[in-house]
Amino acid sequence: MRKEDCFYLGKIAKKFSFKGEVLVYLDTDEPELYENLESVFVESDKHLIPFFIENASLHKNDFLRVRFEEVNNEQDADVLLGCGVYLPLSMLPKLSGNKFYFHEVVGFEIEDQRLGVFGVIQSVNDTSAQPLFEVLNGNVEILVPMIDQFLVKVDRENKKIIMNLPEGLVEMYL
Repeated sequence: MRKEDCFYLGKIAKKFSFKGEVLVYLDTDEPELYENLESVFVESDKHLIPFFIENASLHKNDFLRVRFEEVNNEQDADVLLGCGVYLPLSMLPKLSGNKFYFHEVVGFEIEDQRLGVFGVIQSVNDTSAQPLFEVLNGNVEILVPMIDQFLVKVDRENKKIIMNLPEGLVEMYL
């Protein structure tokens, strides 16, 4: 499985028992959706390796206590600590309305109600305090804050994000 075909679910945070159980930190608002998984992909040396789950249960809200097949002791579990956990994109719950996954809107046109279409979303930068759309207009990069109050509509059918941006925000780049 390629990483591009998967989404990040969380990471293996710590060992739970001497029998090889681990706690997976779930980076999601709905951890209960992932309680009955049969398998996950664990990132090791930049490769995704399938791991089958013997049993799993929620632990303290956003952790999943997991017993993987063939991980039977602390030494086996030690190797997995800090590794990212991924699932295929097909397992993401479908979102509707103005909710979207970051990967879903890459390639969408972005339109301001006042200015019209002003570029295409190249990626989403979520490393800062406020996530930003990285928009390309010709060869000019425009950073647009992803603020709920600015977002008017996610038009999946026409692959377009419609926003009502403050005057001057886009113009300062052009």
